[in-house]
Amino acid sequence: MDITKTIVSLREAALLYGDYSTYRSQLAKKLHNSRKKLGIATKKRQQFHAKAPVTPQQIAENHEYAHLQLLTAERAFAHAMAMKASHAADTNGIKGSTRSHIVSRLEKGAKAAERLAAALSESEGASKVDVLEARAYVTLLKGAEHFEKQSWAECVRNYAITRIIYSALSTPAKADIFKDLLSETIDPSIRYAAYQLKIPRTQPIQTIVLRAFDHSDTDLVDRIKAVSPSVFESGSAEVKPGLAGPVDVPSSITWRRREVKIEDADIAVAWGSVAAAKSALAEKLSSSDSLLPRDMAAAYDGVLGAAQDAVDATQHAINELKGEGVQQSDPRMQSLQITRTAVNYELISWRIGRNRVLMGERDGISTDSALLSKRQLKKTQQHTENQKEEAPGRRIARLKEKVVLYDGTLQSLESIKELPGVAADEELAAQIEATCRYFDSLKALAIARSYSIAGNDTNALALIKYAHDKTQESGPVLRGQTSPESAPRNIVVSNEDVSKLDNLLSGELLRFQALVEIAKLRAKGTGAKVAPIPLVERLSEYPSDGVDLENIVAYPPRLDAIPVKPLYLDVAFNHVDYPAKHGQPASAPKAAPAQAAVSQEEAKPQKRGWFGFGR
Repeated sequence: MDITKTIVSLREAALLYGDYSTYRSQLAKKLHNSRKKLGIATKKRQQFHAKAPVTPQQIAENHEYAHLQLLTAERAFAHAMAMKASHAADTNGIKGSTRSHIVSRLEKGAKAAERLAAALSESEGASKVDVLEARAYVTLLKGAEHFEKQSWAECVRNYAITRIIYSALSTPAKADIFKDLLSETIDPSIRYAAYQLKIPRTQPIQTIVLRAFDHSDTDLVDRIKAVSPSVFESGSAEVKPGLAGPVDVPSSITWRRREVKIEDADIAVAWGSVAAAKSALAEKLSSSDSLLPRDMAAAYDGVLGAAQDAVDATQHAINELKGEGVQQSDPRMQSLQITRTAVNYELISWRIGRNRVLMGERDGISTDSALLSKRQLKKTQQHTENQKEEAPGRRIARLKEKVVLYDGTLQSLESIKELPGVAADEELAAQIEATCRYFDSLKALAIARSYSIAGNDTNALALIKYAHDKTQESGPVLRGQTSPESAPRNIVVSNEDVSKLDNLLSGELLRFQALVEIAKLRAKGTGAKVAPIPLVERLSEYPSDGVDLENIVAYPPRLDAIPVKPLYLDVAFNHVDYPAKHGQPASAPKAAPAQAAVSQEEAKPQKRGWFGFGR
């Protein structure tokens, strides 16, 4: 059974809409239902009798017995936390009687957890992970108990066992489960108890934990080493949840050729985690060339989370020094301000790199489908294979998404300018300003393409000219920067990126100038009211105003009607009466036979109509 996962899920579900009192009442109902399932619930109007302790055989037969012990321990913990929360607002603090009651509840919960851990260690069906999680839960409750007792040495010793077990069990799949317990409960308690024990703040928590851990318990040590042998490695190694293996803890941080010593252990551990996450990111991106942009962007989550932890740790250290009344001129405060600038710059740099991956190849200068999902990408490829053009609305929608990424990148660059010491660094300020111009030109290019799709080439030309000018301004500064092709994308804009964009904008500028000029000529040609007749069709007329050499023939040629003799003229010829068909003059000697023939023909009935049909 997943003990830690069960505890975390129960607490999250209850505390999401309530407090520890609500959590306690929910656990009471769950306990009653669990006893009902096992048939050991006390019936109404019957006296309660203490039940026998749970045996390993019972747990092996039915896991509900283990669940019963876990709910019992957790209810006692919820009762203690509810009392502590109710007296948190007291001006005089928690009094002795209330504190004793809280300690007794935590002690009761720890005893129930101990019975569960002992039964699981003797049970044959329990795995190594179950036994270690049960032991970690026992020391977690005991650490809270000694924290309330203000027994700081015992508190650190118990929490050290819990932290080492959770660090050994931490895997990428279970990182989120242990992260909240480590960051919100265990590490702050260890740090506060170490402060009470006069342990220097510069010591990392891992060093404190290894020194406080009881290595005489050989059985526990062997169980932990069987799961993770590297968890007991001493030195400058820190085990972080979600990262494979130990993390090197640096002692200093370098920012713009200035090296400062890291005096806070939490900052050192977080900065070491950033370096490990960067290596993991580079390895993941280089191992697979078939990742979609969205999958590549998801790989940045690890380094962004580690960088955010470093930022939070630095800000926490600065707030602590301010609370102690340390002035800004103090060397410790000056070192923390430099560290703050370095870690914030690193966070923003990787945030910009994630946006650049989402933009597509070469920061989105090509009209690719970088922002599409797998299903949409397959659909677009099918459209391309079938030679069907994609709908303009979809193309404009993708360009809008790119513009949003460019805006986010520009906002991140503006936030860098507000970091301490950036404005005084002329070289860095010039690089940031040139990078802003670079992404501003990319944004103008995307908007110009949307205007071109909508059919407004004039606005597209103006934006292309604006983008070209911005690129020309940023080129001399950015051309000195180099970045390996295999390295993950970050804030660094390489010389090749600037050259590609400059060449593209130069070509696009010429193309749109030609398109706008063609549109002007067309508008001028269509502005005439009546198109004049070409000269070839007016050869019978004398051109008194001169010959228009641009209108000699009709171009482009069009289909016109040609005048021809109709068929009806041949048919009508048979029905036309000519003078020669009637009588001849009387003096003609040979006219009599002809007249006789004509009179005979007139006596016959004549056919009327074109084809002999009478009317």
